[in-house]
Amino acid sequence: MKMKTFNLKNTGLLALAFAGLATTQSCKENIDESNRYTFTEYTVASYLESHPNAYSEYYKLLGEVPVSGQSESTVQQLISARGNFTVFAPTNEAIQEYLDSLSRKGIISAGSWDAFPNEHVKDSIKKVIVFNSIIDGGDQTEAYQTSNFPEAKTDGDPEFEMPNLNDRKLKLTYDKKNPDSMYINNTALIDLNNRDILAINGYIHQVHAVIAPDNSTLGDKFKDYIDRGEGNLIILARMMQACGLLDTLSKEKDEVYEKLIEKGQLRKGVDGKYDYYLPKHSSHGVYGYLRPHRKYGYTIFAEKDEVWEREIGKAKSEISLSDMEQLAAKYYPNAKVNGNYSDPENALYQFATYHILPMRLPSNKLVIHYNESGYNYASSTRYTVPTWEIYTTMGQRRLLKLYQAGPDYALDHTSSIYLNRFPVLNNARENAREKNAYAEVSCGPEQEGIKLNTKDTDADELNVINGIVYTIDNVLAYDENTQNNFQRQRLRFDAAALFPEWMNNDIRQVRNSSSYYDTVAMPCSNDYQYCDDLEIMEGSQFYYLSGYNLGWQNWQGDEINVTGRYEMIFRLPPVPKEGTYEIRYAVQTNSTVRGMCQVYFGTDKNNLRAMGIPLDLRMGGQQRKTTAGTFESIVGWESDNLTDDDYNAEVDKKMRNNGFMKGPRHYSGTPGSTSYARTMEYLTRRIIVREYMYPGKTYYLKFKSVLDNEKLEFYMDYLELCAKEVYDNPNDPEDIW
Repeated sequence: MKMKTFNLKNTGLLALAFAGLATTQSCKENIDESNRYTFTEYTVASYLESHPNAYSEYYKLLGEVPVSGQSESTVQQLISARGNFTVFAPTNEAIQEYLDSLSRKGIISAGSWDAFPNEHVKDSIKKVIVFNSIIDGGDQTEAYQTSNFPEAKTDGDPEFEMPNLNDRKLKLTYDKKNPDSMYINNTALIDLNNRDILAINGYIHQVHAVIAPDNSTLGDKFKDYIDRGEGNLIILARMMQACGLLDTLSKEKDEVYEKLIEKGQLRKGVDGKYDYYLPKHSSHGVYGYLRPHRKYGYTIFAEKDEVWEREIGKAKSEISLSDMEQLAAKYYPNAKVNGNYSDPENALYQFATYHILPMRLPSNKLVIHYNESGYNYASSTRYTVPTWEIYTTMGQRRLLKLYQAGPDYALDHTSSIYLNRFPVLNNARENAREKNAYAEVSCGPEQEGIKLNTKDTDADELNVINGIVYTIDNVLAYDENTQNNFQRQRLRFDAAALFPEWMNNDIRQVRNSSSYYDTVAMPCSNDYQYCDDLEIMEGSQFYYLSGYNLGWQNWQGDEINVTGRYEMIFRLPPVPKEGTYEIRYAVQTNSTVRGMCQVYFGTDKNNLRAMGIPLDLRMGGQQRKTTAGTFESIVGWESDNLTDDDYNAEVDKKMRNNGFMKGPRHYSGTPGSTSYARTMEYLTRRIIVREYMYPGKTYYLKFKSVLDNEKLEFYMDYLELCAKEVYDNPNDPEDIW
């Protein structure tokens, strides 16, 4: 295993690394000291104090570092109080080695606390050691013991869901040769014996190195790569620089949002330690909490230099930008070849931006696994049927698919992650009850996709504060073949996947039962939008409900739930090819508080066309539930006949004539159950748009409430885009999955 040391090139970068620490607000301001213990039981702080041979230096630092710039309380006081703290406590030797490493780098004159050039740098170093070592779970989230550490179900290094006091996610690395050996951020070995030390208010894990991630961005790293001229991703760095993308890849936070939060302009009240923006949801009963930041993030899928050498036929030192542009033009023949690499119409720019997703995806969230058929996120140890995420790339908006099948369903019997894989699946209606239903059957070379290297030491340095790079061994491009493959597929997007900001800011799929993470609010303003692809007008009350651990019968557990006099405009993902498409909208109607809304569609978001009559979100497959009572449905839903698939197809046809479809067979209502969305009459899809669409155009959906009762809910689970070649194919009918 390649171990890395703390890497800051100079004191200028050192100051940059500590800038975020100086303004960190994620710690508790008011320390609850009502629950102190003595004699027979330890708090985290008292345990550390009672073991000076191991932790005296660390304990001393805890008493010298304030919780924040606005508080006189120290971190030592924080972890003496009630709470749920996970503490990765460095030994005295680890802290000394860290000081020695700073001395070797010339940051301090000797490995001593007396050797710092000034108090500001010394205080910053203390904060680095302390803030990065502690995860505060708050009042509701249990501290991490090793049995609850994030699992490495792929070759990648997973991240802890909760950030540390420095608002950074810590990465966990498992040693393949010794599964009991675990490292934090590749450097800090968790002691085999002194781990899972239970305290009254958390767990302590001894580590043998200081956890000190630098605050470099992808833009910083690429500049450094180019300056050093070393490594196996030099071509990537040069391409990003030539295309004028380094400034974008250096962005961390939206300063406009920071000021709105700082000035309290979005705060409507305080619930315990958290500010809230929206009142308690009318049926869920929880406040709508804003995230503290609007962070930017990026994921880059990068060909290694050897791929460029193979494709161009030159050593990387001889490959020019013109050579790179000519290679890109092979995949984008309609793009410009003009030497202006920052031109969005240029071939190299189109090539580069297709490799970038505007969200930071750790390896354990590249593909979301929750309740697909046969899988239970809480107890399953192996992934099952193929599942996927489809995202929109940067630049000219195009589709990119991340795909993963469990080992029992994949042709290669692994759980590898692929880009743009489109295999033939055992998805026939009559085979749905077979043991290997929906398993991969075959995959031609033009549908195989590109296997992702989720653990590659060449990219270790490029897992940074605002992004991650994953390497690939073949050329990734949105060429004609890829577009054709997408058009031949039904495209299903979880509603949360439409908004990169939700992944960047710990909103989507945070597996935490705390109400702060369970119920997230979006600013509802005519002047400011948190998501680039979502406008929420004043009068709306927009909640994202994670559904984590609540057994909700949604795909991936989560949902969008909006009340008030709502009006919202969603920018849709692009279509891959020109043609007629259906847009389908998934709704769960097992509730009496759904509402009605008018759907609008088009390319001019200020002048969208109304699509038919208002959409009645109360209409289930067999019942229409309202606050006034339950009535018979007009949908035509019937349970599947287990022996007559032809009859089942006729029922599906009748429902389509009414603008409805059953839910898919792909996922269970509750994780791990054998009751699938297709078997539940209140899980249906609505065909809300059928229009001719073009890949070069941007399309919008608007939803506007038409009822006076502001407590009635708009609900969205997922959207589907489906080409006519799929839903109206007489030779190969659309599958039920």
